[in-house]
This record gives sequence, C-alpha cells and structure tokens, in this order.
Amino acid sequence: MRTPPLLLSFAALMLAGSLPVGLAGQTPSTTPRAFIDGTGPGWRTLGPDDFAPVNGYADTWRWEGDLLKSTGVPIGVMRTRDQFLNFELVIEWRHMKSAGNSGVFAWVPMKALDGLPPDRLPRYGIEIQMLDHGYREWFRKQSGGKPDGWFTTNGDIFPVGNSKLDNFEPRSPDGSRSFPRKELSRGVGEWNHYYVRGINGEIRLWVNGEEVSGGTGCRPAFGVLCLESEGSPVEFRNLRIRELP
Repeated sequence: MRTPPLLLSFAALMLAGSLPVGLAGQTPSTTPRAFIDGTGPGWRTLGPDDFAPVNGYADTWRWEGDLLKSTGVPIGVMRTRDQFLNFELVIEWRHMKSAGNSGVFAWVPMKALDGLPPDRLPRYGIEIQMLDHGYREWFRKQSGGKPDGWFTTNGDIFPVGNSKLDNFEPRSPDGSRSFPRKELSRGVGEWNHYYVRGINGEIRLWVNGEEVSGGTGCRPAFGVLCLESEGSPVEFRNLRIRELP
C-alpha cells in the first residue's frame, strides 16, 4: 500500500527527532555536530555567585559584567560552589597571549582542593584542555627540542593525577590523552565555543560545534568543576550549565 506523503513527512520528522544530539540530517560517517548555546529548559547561567576561590591571588580572577578574566598567575584553579554528577556545560574562551594554557577540570572531589597551595593544580579531575596553537612553538624552544607529539592544541581530554578515564581514540602515543579527531580550535584573541557533556562517567567535548574527543569509565565521576589559571591571561564568557538526571 502506498503511504500518503503527509505520513511520510511525519515519519521523517519523528526519526530526526529520535537521533542523538547533532546527528539528525547527517550520514553515519559524519562527525556529530552540536552547537549548543545553553538556552532552553533546565539551563542556567554561571556567574560570580556560583564560584569560590581555591588557591589564587585576590586579583587572579575578575568579573567584568558577564566576562570572566584571569591573569593566569599563580597557577591554580577556581571552583564551582555546587558539585555535579551528570551535566552539560557551555563555555566560550579565548587566550590573550600566544601559547596560553588553560582548561576546565570536571568531577574534582573536594578533598583534592583542601589546602591546595598557589602554583599547584588538583591531583584529581578530568581536564578538558584549552591550549593556544602557539604553545607548540613555545614548548619546542623551552624543552630544547624534545618530542612534542604527546599533546595537541585542539581539545585534548585526559585524567589528572589520581582520576581514571578510558580515553576515546585517537589517543596520544602513550595512551594518556584522548586526542581530537579534527583541528577546530581558533587562535589567540579569537573566541572558541566548548560544549561538554558528562553522563554516568562518560565525558565528551564538542569544539566550535563538532564532537572531537572524550572518554568513558571516569573514576570518580562526581565533584566540582574548576577553571584553570596556568601562566597567561585568558577570558571566559557565556558560562552555562544544565544538570541531568
């Protein structure tokens, strides 16, 4: 029996709506896209009242309206007041100096931050790295020509210290990092858009609208989120989060 065109159109819409975020309208071979802007039911803005200092100086972090600025000095973090299990995070960032280094730490237990001194990073968490493209040249000069294939500047994900993560492929040569499948990060002074989704110990990163890296089996998979200060000025905006069941 020939199906009426209206029913066919309805069936197509239902199929598209049932696909995972970013897959509707694409062939299976394409990279999942999800340019999530953090609006809609359940999303909320993260502002000054949502964060607490950890081991920075008084001027390390500064809010100017909706813009969050960090001097990058000392090395350290600022944390959310709330702890999260399953979440979606949207954050935009840009480095203000070539070779800038920063990131978001997910699922950091509070015990990792107790008494943490300046110029130290927590020994737990999953780092979603934010690294400027100029870092590779800086590293080559500072290291005296040591191999630099253990990192990328396009959205590495890796466990820190005592945390564990089974990294998605492709991986760094030693397997410690999930390398991005595409090079999508923008350079110094340009805004980048990160969408991070953490569910049941699995974490995934979309850079400027395309999924690139991640991992599963995170241990622990509950804790605060931290923003990283690591030596150079960086800015953040449009920080939004949605807690998931």
